[in-house]
Amino acid sequence: MADELEGKIAVVTGAASGIGLASTEAMLAAGARVVTVDRDAGALKALRDKHGDAVIPLVIDLLDPKDCATLLPQVLEKAGQLDILHANAGAYVGGDLVDADHGAIDRMLNLNINVVMKNVRDALVHMIERRSGDIIVTSSLAAHFPTPWEPVYASSKWAIDCFVQTVRRQVFKHGIRVGSVSPGPVVTALLADWPAEKLKEARESGSLLEASDVAEVVMFMLTRPRGMTIRDVIMLPTNFDL
Repeated sequence: MADELEGKIAVVTGAASGIGLASTEAMLAAGARVVTVDRDAGALKALRDKHGDAVIPLVIDLLDPKDCATLLPQVLEKAGQLDILHANAGAYVGGDLVDADHGAIDRMLNLNINVVMKNVRDALVHMIERRSGDIIVTSSLAAHFPTPWEPVYASSKWAIDCFVQTVRRQVFKHGIRVGSVSPGPVVTALLADWPAEKLKEARESGSLLEASDVAEVVMFMLTRPRGMTIRDVIMLPTNFDL
């Protein structure tokens, strides 16, 4: 897979850690240059120091509408084109709905839904003009199952799954592929909100995925022949249903 993305410019949001970091490093290994988008300037610098000029750091607060709107112009200024968008940045709110903070709900819905829609919308303007492109959105197993311990988070992923599948049908005629990857629980910072007992049980039972597992699926989706779209990949640990 050393050169399958040679000459491609990819953008990964939430690239400083977790799935975004794993996806970034997988694309770099396949020969792409990656614009890494995150608020964490220090982590992006460390990524650039590790991988060199193939990493193009872009510090953006996606929850700031004005800052978010600069993503595509800055990508084009720094890299000249956009071939791949992995809209990965997201937040998590779990637990009983009555315990959820209003501000946390607003922030999560904004990042998981509104920001994704805006980033995809802006990328499509460029990709339609070029009649080529790949967009992958990090969704969740929660988009396909009414998870009782995370009604707010699951609802955001149900919404974005609908968005992905409807947009996909709008733009395939322009040579653009749109799909989502829907992992079960992944060992990332998003699990920090899980109850300690539930997290311990999941780890002990082998019911968690690694971020690198998700990155492998992202690469599988990106490297299929152009005539094939992987619409959605639902992936979960083998022991998840125990």
